[in-house]
Amino acid sequence: MMNKYLEVLTPQNCQVIFIDQQPQMAFGVQSIDRQVLKNNVVALAKAAKAFKIPTTITTVETEGFSGPTYPELLAVFPEHRILERTSMNSWDDQNVRDALAKANRRKVVVAGLWTEVCNTTFALSAAGEGDYEIYMVADASGGTSVAAHEYAMDRMTQAGIVPMTWQQVLLEWQRDWARKETYDAVMDIVREHSGAYGMGVDYAYTMVHKAPERVKHGERIGPNPAGK
Repeated sequence: MMNKYLEVLTPQNCQVIFIDQQPQMAFGVQSIDRQVLKNNVVALAKAAKAFKIPTTITTVETEGFSGPTYPELLAVFPEHRILERTSMNSWDDQNVRDALAKANRRKVVVAGLWTEVCNTTFALSAAGEGDYEIYMVADASGGTSVAAHEYAMDRMTQAGIVPMTWQQVLLEWQRDWARKETYDAVMDIVREHSGAYGMGVDYAYTMVHKAPERVKHGERIGPNPAGK
């Protein structure tokens, strides 16, 4: 039973689901800075796109309460069908279950709001009833308080749900820096979304590797890793 948890995530063995990444849901988040939360969600989405990971986006009560999905997330997947629900538990929706089944990958990476409600009920149901292996991205999810988020993560971990962070997911997918087909995309995500790590990459490009800075309309806009 434990062997499945010893497997690292790869672009071939997992799928991603974003649950209720909507403004009204974010208004209630108190466990993480909301702008940091959105940054992390969008970074995870860009990573999923770069590695061609099957991705599901589901929303709840868009017109009646929660508002539309973050535009920054929609911009990453402009052609994606958004699965609208009424239930707080995404697993209750047949369209969501069908999307997960269509991807045909047992490992499901989850980022959603709120941790203690929609994330927990989905994770427990999908793992129990659906026999999926759930990887909960803690810093791309949020709860209505620090305690709500942490106790929900504890409850899920006790049930076998695997806690992760978005950057951990990204680098686990990349795994080897010799994997050149995704190297530039990963570096772009890191530089835009990874804070100090991204700044370090910028520094290394310009100061260590002497990559020229790109110039647009007379303004410096950062180093170009391709040297163009």
